[in-house]
Amino acid sequence: MSGQDTGKPQGAAPEWAACVEGLRIEVPGGRRLVDGVSLTVRAGAVTALVGASGSGKTTTGLALLGAYPAGAEVAGRVRVADGGPVGYVPQHPAAVLNPARRVGALLYDIARAQLPALPRRERRAAVRARVLSALALAQLPEGPAGEALLRRHPHQLSGGQQQRVVLAQALLLGAKVIVADEPTTGQDALTKHRIVTELARLTGQGIAVLLLSHDLDVVHALADEVVVLRAGRVVESGPADRIRTAPRHPYTRELLAGGGEFTTQESDQEDAAPAAPPRSGGLRVRLAAARYRDRSHPGGTVTALRDTALDVVPGDCLAVVGRSGSGKTTLGRCLAGLHRDWDGTLTLDGAALPRSVRARTRGQLAAVQYVFQDARAAFDEYRTVEAQTARTAVRLRGTPADAALAEARATLARVGLDAALAARTPGRLSGGELQRAALARALTARPRMLVCDEITSGLDAVSRREIVALLGELLRERDGMGLVLITHDLDTAAALADRVAVLDGGALVEAGPARRLLTAPTHPFTASLVAAAHRRAPTRG
Repeated sequence: MSGQDTGKPQGAAPEWAACVEGLRIEVPGGRRLVDGVSLTVRAGAVTALVGASGSGKTTTGLALLGAYPAGAEVAGRVRVADGGPVGYVPQHPAAVLNPARRVGALLYDIARAQLPALPRRERRAAVRARVLSALALAQLPEGPAGEALLRRHPHQLSGGQQQRVVLAQALLLGAKVIVADEPTTGQDALTKHRIVTELARLTGQGIAVLLLSHDLDVVHALADEVVVLRAGRVVESGPADRIRTAPRHPYTRELLAGGGEFTTQESDQEDAAPAAPPRSGGLRVRLAAARYRDRSHPGGTVTALRDTALDVVPGDCLAVVGRSGSGKTTLGRCLAGLHRDWDGTLTLDGAALPRSVRARTRGQLAAVQYVFQDARAAFDEYRTVEAQTARTAVRLRGTPADAALAEARATLARVGLDAALAARTPGRLSGGELQRAALARALTARPRMLVCDEITSGLDAVSRREIVALLGELLRERDGMGLVLITHDLDTAAALADRVAVLDGGALVEAGPARRLLTAPTHPFTASLVAAAHRRAPTRG
């Protein structure tokens, strides 16, 4: 391959910023991740790359940075105009944030490197101004709240906040081309609208954006050009309006069919139903306060969640919704024993659950299983997915190794991962495929309560429908299992949930039957979330 070139090809339009020509990437074993992909990203415009998980979107996007899989054979050409930096906002932001350094240190280092000629006194003020400006552009808080965020470590941020910190890094670099890999994944409807607006503002400043996304609403709102990938090949490309209104390829039509309308599931439960259906057992949460340590905060701790009372009965789904940083993930981690600094009571089938996962028995560990938002960070990169899935049955249920492996393969197949994918290591799976693997691993424990943290956030429309349908089937088949669904996506909540709980600022502001709450909310914040989910993302221009 000629490599990553700079400069514009002869005859190119002046707005050209980056292009990919006939890109082919083949990894050892003869598998082609990308096969003959060509696309152009223009200054001040958005080119959207869409397709199912594993279709080659991220591999193509990383090629603009000159990053390829180890040992890959690469052919074709990748060009970036003027040799400028390419910013990258990954789907799993924790993977590129140094866990040992505070957020502010990461951002200040970038800003200082851009102002080497300024005297020290002037540079300090200029660096601070640049960092705060980048925070604002990335939709992170300004003022005292922004200063407090800069003093935190990455693990003290929600997934959505981590993603926006990485976006701030890309903006600080002054990149003229940004590869945005699922930038709205895991974001609530209100924040999603703000991110769409900000990406549109970036293009207004002449920045070119390559958008890798499963979210077709965001693609419709932002994209000028759309390229549809399937199994590493381009099956259709063209102007966004034409792709949306008159798709030519059957696969494109199948993807677009997943847009759907915001509707709640059918339910026999009346709006005036009691707080919990009259079934025995289940999870009972009475949480007075959950805290985490923050030495920069007065008192040394921050309260992330308070005064939360919830019940989940077997066979039901409770959806927990709210903005990034509202306390949803903290609640899920408390349920799973992964966060132990909290006051209150937690019982399953009438028996108290210890706060810490270390104090729980094997049976208690199996009973409450947690599927992480960042599935990649939850897997050992050196062992196959099927081996790690089987290990759960061996360790928590005492299943013999051969039987556990057979069960793991069957469960992985059920969530959409065939034998070839199951035999791979995590690094050879896409983000969406790893989310499905994480779900399968949790199911092999045969839990009484399954806690899913943004399980559908990294999936394309077709795969998302399949996973939602699968979760619904599991709830019907396994009478003893309940589901706590942590999500920003009200469409997913509407499709699965019997009840919905809304968090804002660490407080439970509203809870009730899904049909009533998602159609006639009583709290102003809930109403704003529902309204944002109903309206289309803001368009440019």
